[in-house]
Amino acid sequence: METAGAVRTGIIDCDVHPSPRSMDEIRGYMPMPWKDRYQGGGRGFYSNPVHGSRLDAVPPGGGPAGSDPGFLREQLTEAYGTAHAILLPRAFCNMHPDPDYGTAIAAAFNDWLAETWLGEYNHDGLFKGSITVAHQDPQAAAREIDRWADHPHFVQVMTDSGARAPFGQRQYYPIYEACERNGLPLAIHPGTDGMGVNVQPSPGYPTRYIEWHTCLSLSFQAHLVSFVTEGVFERFPGFRVVLVEGGVSWLPALTWRMDAEWKALRSEVPWLTRPPSEYVKDHVRLTTQPLERPDSDKHLLNVFEAMDAGSVLMFASDYPHWDFDSPTHAFPKMPDELRERIFSENARSFYGLG
Repeated sequence: METAGAVRTGIIDCDVHPSPRSMDEIRGYMPMPWKDRYQGGGRGFYSNPVHGSRLDAVPPGGGPAGSDPGFLREQLTEAYGTAHAILLPRAFCNMHPDPDYGTAIAAAFNDWLAETWLGEYNHDGLFKGSITVAHQDPQAAAREIDRWADHPHFVQVMTDSGARAPFGQRQYYPIYEACERNGLPLAIHPGTDGMGVNVQPSPGYPTRYIEWHTCLSLSFQAHLVSFVTEGVFERFPGFRVVLVEGGVSWLPALTWRMDAEWKALRSEVPWLTRPPSEYVKDHVRLTTQPLERPDSDKHLLNVFEAMDAGSVLMFASDYPHWDFDSPTHAFPKMPDELRERIFSENARSFYGLG
């Protein structure tokens, strides 16, 4: 484990996806009858038709991309000077109509991550983890959060953006109560949108992956508006959210629209004591990948200014996926102070990493 009191310096990568070498690794942490039933998961018919991961990310010894911690260290963290990699496993547990099954998958992934990437493979504290929960059963999800909250390397809770209802609604409150009392933010990551029991955020099902992938941000916007207008941040003032891999350029326009709507309709939401944009700035962070890149860097920097990127934006690479964002090539030239905040300081403060 890392030396007590040691502070690792460098980039904090807020979206790195470790993978089990095979589903047998996960089955090993599952009780019956789930062990016999579990076959893994995925996005069904919205899988990348070309390749889902970087072609050079397959470990030298074989296995799925992201399954070899030594190779990941060499290719990602050592190559770019990464202080911490925030790990988000892809359990896809939120698509199942049986909430007990979804909860069992989440628990198995947490046991696996704690023993391997956050334990055996984490001698220096490089890796920080996410507690996977199945939001189909919020009470069970809250118990799973409490089970892991004291672990030194779990720094957030995570769930898929795919859901049957917007996340501000009260059936999800047990999850937010558990996050707040344990001081852990909730990370929302794309996945299972329109899969299994979950609603597709677009009006109907897209025809192709390119359409589905382009519209991933729609569910993020809907969940964010729901969080704010339902008064989640008033009810749980210590609750924080990080929107992972949902894009960033839509944020200024959405907050402007919410503020304008609130000025005219505040009687409908009397629990909101401030403009919606202020709740977003205080409680919400976004990760950079996939970073929309216009032809003009000036236009992107204007978006950064409009969204107050120095306060709300945190770097993410999305390793080892096909649309990986390199910290040395994906960003425009920007002031050193802004770059330091996006690449390190915002996440360091948000996750309490010293």
